Amino acid sequence: MKIYLVVTLTFLTSIVGFSQTSETDSISKAKIKELQFMVGNWKGTGWMMGRHGKSEFDQTERIEFKLDSTAVLIEGKGLSKGKVVHNALAILTYDKIKGNYVFRSYLPSGLNAEFKAEIIENKLYWYPTENTRYIIWQNEKEQWYETGEYKIGQNWNQFFEMTLDREK
Repeated sequence: MKIYLVVTLTFLTSIVGFSQTSETDSISKAKIKELQFMVGNWKGTGWMMGRHGKSEFDQTERIEFKLDSTAVLIEGKGLSKGKVVHNALAILTYDKIKGNYVFRSYLPSGLNAEFKAEIIENKLYWYPTENTRYIIWQNEKEQWYETGEYKIGQNWNQFFEMTLDREK
């Protein structure tokens, strides 16, 4: 009898643990839909300042809504002189309990981290550190435009820029 009870409890716990609701979170979906401007396949160029000065690169970004538009999947790859200089995957979601966006980035090195993100005046800001930010928006030519800045004192200084066209 005791073994029957253990097996039954284990089975019921498994069923409850793996069951899912099929309802979409309408709050998260509405917030993620604000990122519609990013969705698509993009291609273009950019530059960044590094230890050895300014370097230029070619960039592609593949952006898709996932999970009934409650998440955004971002896959970016940059090449400079045929060499991969940027290769990352990110998932952007909305945490309705905390009331903010969450930007989780993954690199081929195995590194991954979660960053604060927010929308200000139709631009996505995400912050790898308190003194570093990236800003993504669609410019007047309907291009993906992204800048990266670091803060010294009260001033933000640009170290990165990327302009991409939507592929048709």
